[in-house]
Formats: sequence, C-alpha cells, structure tokens
Amino acid sequence: MNSLIIPVYKNEANLDRLLSELVQLSAQVPGEFEVVFVVDGSPDRCFEILRDRLPALPLRTQLLSLSRNFGSFAAISAGLERARGDALAVMAADLQEPPALILQFFETLASGRADIVFGVRGGRSDPWLSEAASNLFWFLYRKLVIRDMPPGGVDVFGCSREVRDQLLRLHGVDSNLIALLFWLGYRREYIVYQRQPRLEGKSAWTLGKKLRYALDSIFNFTDLPIRILLYSGTAALLLAVATSLLVLVAKLRGDIPVPGYTPIVLGILFFGALTSLGFGIVGQYLWLSLQTARRRPNFIVRSADEFGKR
Repeated sequence: MNSLIIPVYKNEANLDRLLSELVQLSAQVPGEFEVVFVVDGSPDRCFEILRDRLPALPLRTQLLSLSRNFGSFAAISAGLERARGDALAVMAADLQEPPALILQFFETLASGRADIVFGVRGGRSDPWLSEAASNLFWFLYRKLVIRDMPPGGVDVFGCSREVRDQLLRLHGVDSNLIALLFWLGYRREYIVYQRQPRLEGKSAWTLGKKLRYALDSIFNFTDLPIRILLYSGTAALLLAVATSLLVLVAKLRGDIPVPGYTPIVLGILFFGALTSLGFGIVGQYLWLSLQTARRRPNFIVRSADEFGKR
C-alpha cells in the first residue's frame, strides 16, 4: 500500500480542488492507496468539510483531528504514525507541489533505488524579497549545519516504512523532520519540480513561523551558536586584556590624566550586549533540553476516522 499524508491548516478555500486532484491521483497510483488528512487545529471549517466530503469519495482515507495547532511537523508525524503504507509521501494541502510529484515519489521508492525521496524546488513563485531571504537562509544552513541539504531546501518527501519507523523513534520537541531525515542517512534521491503559485486562500506561513522554523532547524542540529559564542567571548577577552594593558601603560606614562567616559560606556555596552546574547543562546539550548526531558507528546489526536474502501 502507498500512503499520502497531508497536514491541513487554514485550507478551507482550496479543499474542493485538492480532493478532485487526489481522486485523479488515486487512479494513477499502482496498488492500494490511502490518504491521511491531519487537521492541525485549523480555526476554519476544514475538519467539517472533510468529514462530510470524504465518505462519498472513491478513496481510502483517514481523517485525524489534533486537539490544537501543534505545527506542520507534528501534524506530519501524526499522519506518519497512523499511515499503513509500505511507501509514504507527504504533500501540502495548498497544492503548491504538483500531485504528479507524489507519483514520482512512489515510483522511485518502488524501484528500490532509494529509501528517501526529496522534492527539490527548481523554481519559485514567491515575492523576490521572500525568495532572497529563503535562499540566504538555505545557503548558510548548507554551509554551517547540513551540507547535504540541496539549494533552496526541501518541503516535501517520500520514504519507506523502515525509514518512517526510525524517524518516529527519534523523540524531540519542535524538531525539523527534514533535517532528521538527513541525519538518519539511508539512500536518498532528489526530484526537481516547479513550485506552483497558491490559487486560493492565504498562506499561514507567517514571518514569525519562518523565524521559529529557522531557529529550531539550527538549535536542534548544531552547536554552532555555542561555538560562535565561545569564539566571540574568547576574542572579547583577548581584546579586553590588550586594551587593559594599553590603558595601564598609558596611565603609568601619565598620558591619561583623567579617566575617559566614552571608552567606559562603550565597553559596558559591548560586553553587556555580548553577555545578553550568550544568555539567550544558552537559554535556548536549556529550554530544548527541558522540553525533551518533560517527555510531553508532540501532538494529541482528538479524533480519528476512516472512510472509503476496506
């Protein structure tokens, strides 16, 4: 069986088109096929619409509803956990990834050439500022965190059941599933596609969520911020020692009759800012450790229903 997981959040406007595309897709997928919808605490009528529409579709489907909005990666994890397929794929509900890409995922996994298949954007339809910021982030992320990450990053993927099982064993809070897949290793293959413009509704992928995603992607997979803090602190210490020696020599020579106000203020500001930055970085790692130690679930399934073929 092949399983497709679709997280749903604020997608009420395009559900009709999504369901129509999935019906067409199901006719092309070889063997048994199921779609797992995960409504991630969506404030609109997504759950009600799917609950009413799915029983009439010629599809084997599951409909999960989470108790609140846990985030897309948590929703995907919930879908992966309930999916029954030997090959699994993930796509967004806004149809910016063409459904034909999912067929390529399943074909590649069935061929045995790869255990994980990533969809890599060959082009974007985003505003130039958003595209520039995204390209800069992924460039730095590839250089400093995960060198195997393709340019432009990855949004959708397919994997085998074995990879799914290993992925779900990795317990973490606010973790990046894509980065975890790279961490797992296995045989990987990349499929280039053209990201489509969103035709209905408005994206819930706000600037704040993008920033949170960037920070989680960094702090969960590298100690680089701690090392930067260590290097910065060491450099600041050496600079402070050198400056102190210069001031001491100048004082002994009588070149400083009155202590300077400006250097003192600048020194306080610089080291105060450095200390605050350090506390922030260390605090982020401590928070992640605390969240992991609490062992709280990454999601809570409020209801689960099945429709269609048995």
